Amino acid sequence: MAKTRVAVEFGMGTSLRRKDYTKAAANALKDALWHNSLNMSEAFGFEKSAMIVDVEIAVQKPSEVNLKDLENILPYGSGSFKVVFGGLDIEKPEGGLTVIANAAVIVSYDMERSHA
Repeated sequence: MAKTRVAVEFGMGTSLRRKDYTKAAANALKDALWHNSLNMSEAFGFEKSAMIVDVEIAVQKPSEVNLKDLENILPYGSGSFKVVFGGLDIEKPEGGLTVIANAAVIVSYDMERSHA
């Protein structure tokens, strides 16, 4: 397979009150996906189902992210997910945390590169 990257999108999401790392991650993923108008499939003549989507999420507590909840967010293609340490936990003066997640979404296709 000649996996060729064609787009990278970034997003940020939060859980303001519940300390929910999955919710913050889902919001970050949606932010990355829904704030673009890329038509890569049409541009390259591929079916949308041919998209290879690699998602990387960064939060302070990666083990608390439920990947099954994130998999249902991708509208097209086949996805792979990786959760790493990052993002931010912001303590509130009155107690509690705001959880901030970051997402990177990389879209690729299986295609040959031209060496012209």
